[in-house]
Amino acid sequence: MMQEKTPDGSAAILEWTEGAHRNAAGLASVLGVTQERYAEDPLTLMPALQSYVDRIPLGEFEQSDWIRLHTDLTSYLGDLLVRRHGATWAKVDDASSPAGHRYLVEAIGLDGMTHRVEPYDVVMEEFHNLPIEIGRMIANAEVVLNLTRLVDEESLDSMPFEEPTRED
Repeated sequence: MMQEKTPDGSAAILEWTEGAHRNAAGLASVLGVTQERYAEDPLTLMPALQSYVDRIPLGEFEQSDWIRLHTDLTSYLGDLLVRRHGATWAKVDDASSPAGHRYLVEAIGLDGMTHRVEPYDVVMEEFHNLPIEIGRMIANAEVVLNLTRLVDEESLDSMPFEEPTRED
């Protein structure tokens, strides 16, 4: 699909957004989640994706395997943030990047401010902290975007814990 170039890069952003969605939806389909279920809620892919990454032989991966996994997880994370939180992809200039730019996801956080996260970096962090945890990856991105509040340890310590009671 040929797109016109626009001064603000909107055609490139649209193409990137659509590509991320197609890749994530394709991954869902391969892992047994229908396109319809994925479109309704991208979190429906999380259990199958976690099971998949738990079973893959990371120790036997070649560079091309790591690149493919990184691309798949980046697409999924970005698409999930867009679909669940109304986030958007943004293209920013970056002279240190081989392409001269990077794609970030931005969203309005709980504080009403715009926050950005680079899904590529979030996924890379998972690779540095094996095993890969899909829930942790999503949570890390949501925290950076200020879409969820961190719970501090002190407030957890002061919460009363009640044993569940069984009613017969």
